[in-house]
Amino acid sequence: MQFDIDSAIRRIPNHPKRGILFYDVMPLFEDPAGLASCVDRIVGWAAPRGVDMVLGAEARGLILGGAISRALGTGFATARKPGKLPGEVISRAYALEYGEDLLELHRNAIRPGQRVLVHDDLLATGGTAEALCGLVDDMGGEVVGVAVVVELTFLPGRARLAEQDVFSLVAFDSEAVPA
Repeated sequence: MQFDIDSAIRRIPNHPKRGILFYDVMPLFEDPAGLASCVDRIVGWAAPRGVDMVLGAEARGLILGGAISRALGTGFATARKPGKLPGEVISRAYALEYGEDLLELHRNAIRPGQRVLVHDDLLATGGTAEALCGLVDDMGGEVVGVAVVVELTFLPGRARLAEQDVFSLVAFDSEAVPA
């Protein structure tokens, strides 16, 4: 029997600001069966793509990203908020559903020609994933897929990533809070 990922995700209205429904994946990750299900399903989808490197986004994309890379037998690179990485970095600005932000990546984290799986916890407007893909492109890598835990299908994330193969474990088509 497959783990019910949907029911393990907590919905928090008006966080981080009024009008936003926050999808909290931490209860899912706190459950060993939930965490294993996420890793196993993403690895099953990603393995045939010949991944050389997993690129995870701060903050929750770092949690599964390391576990996915370990299971795939690949390296793991982290895209972090400004000022968190020492040394020389490249950066990309992006728009969020509720603001703007910047991601940085070590300049030597991805080598030209590497096949990269981009991972984050949630796909909404697609800004974060688009920035991650841009960082891979800037370094001469090849994005072989974008894997997320949650996809909000009522927002334009997938359309914004039209050139990418996108995989999500669970999709929500509205911001309705379950009873």
